[in-house]
Amino acid sequence: MPKMKTKSSAKKRFKVTGSGKLKRKHAYKSHILTKKSKKRKAALTKSGLVHKSDETSIKLQLNMK
Repeated sequence: MPKMKTKSSAKKRFKVTGSGKLKRKHAYKSHILTKKSKKRKAALTKSGLVHKSDETSIKLQLNMK
């Protein structure tokens, strides 16, 4: 049987932390930034974690399970 391929889109968007959680970037930071406050833009710059309910599907896309 051939090897399982990882989804390229998931590979580019998610990183696995040392404890096994999935790291992600926040959305809405690419354009139309004039109407967003400095506080909001600063918060969107930081990375976040993937929600627990979405973890299993993303791990399947990354061939981790």
